Amino acid sequence: MAITILPPVVEDLGPYQADSDSDDSMSDISDSDVDMDSASRPQKRARTVSKKLGDGVVIPGQVVTDDPQWMRGHGTYINPLSTSIIATVAGNVEKTNKLLSVRPLRARYNPEIGDLVVGRIVEVQSKRWKVDIAAPLLAQLPLSAINLPGGILRRRTSTDELQIRTFFSEGDLVIAEVQSVHQDGSASLHTRSLEYGKLRNGVFLAVTGTGGSKAGSSSKGGSKSSSAVPGAIPGIGGVVRSRRQRWSLIAENGGGEIDVVLGVNGYIFISKHVDNAAAMTNTDSVSHNRMEELVSSTIYSSQNDEIPMQTRREIARLSQSIQVLVQHGVRVDEDTVTKAYRASLQVDIEMGDDDEEEDEGREYLEGSKARQIIEIVLHGK
Repeated sequence: MAITILPPVVEDLGPYQADSDSDDSMSDISDSDVDMDSASRPQKRARTVSKKLGDGVVIPGQVVTDDPQWMRGHGTYINPLSTSIIATVAGNVEKTNKLLSVRPLRARYNPEIGDLVVGRIVEVQSKRWKVDIAAPLLAQLPLSAINLPGGILRRRTSTDELQIRTFFSEGDLVIAEVQSVHQDGSASLHTRSLEYGKLRNGVFLAVTGTGGSKAGSSSKGGSKSSSAVPGAIPGIGGVVRSRRQRWSLIAENGGGEIDVVLGVNGYIFISKHVDNAAAMTNTDSVSHNRMEELVSSTIYSSQNDEIPMQTRREIARLSQSIQVLVQHGVRVDEDTVTKAYRASLQVDIEMGDDDEEEDEGREYLEGSKARQIIEIVLHGK
């Protein structure tokens, strides 16, 4: 049988492999100069160029930096075979001294004790409610953590457990405070203050950003603006923690007083102002316990009051002003929301027309109006 001799296959050699081969060829000249330790050394790899730390958006699996002087923070991990810090989420790089972390563009809300949140009842159990607060797990609102008719110190009985659905039922919106956080990450809420309880007479809005949920609103929606505004950071908008999250705003155009609730979890509620609790607080003849008894009969009502058309229009304007802030990556707090609302009024005056037919669409804040509103909010122009 004939024997076929094949030509040798030449593999691609890297720069370090070529150097090692040249060293081996030089070592063949003298067998006495062969280093026995070099035979056990692993093959050299091409060194990666040190990556400069940037401020842009990174994606999961991307190397943030391989400089060993940096420490890893949230949203990153270190490759055990190297000193590279790799991102685990898509977001912006944040530097705190020598600590690197990645703030995600969109993430679930992480509950903390003392947070003011807006939630929706999704399940009613025997002694508690399950509440959606945009967290990985549903929060719990125990029956013992709410005010019941008869005073806050009244003992909870089996009758209250049978009537638990009369206080909160599926679909109700509530404002509450995070009382405790369990080891699995779920939260326990309470509504033991007159400022907390069932929400009505308004519109619900969910915003994006860190701690926020998926974009959406039960009111009017709009398409995102494609033009960037100098000074805004896309994807970083969200409700600011450690700021006042509930206040009243005096609306223009005869809208009256409007209540704004900014939940840290990204849920927002804008409603007509109802001053029942304030009126009863100002009365000196009513004791605190008696006030609890009188207010409890109305705070669990699901019937909305009559809302004038002027108030509805201003609520819609305020809702769209918040959407403009979120779409352009501006943080949502009392200052920016108030500035955006005032700016929308100013833009409508500058761009408005005297024709009554044009007035019907003046509350639609998109396109050039949105860009002008953000310019006024950020730069005061």
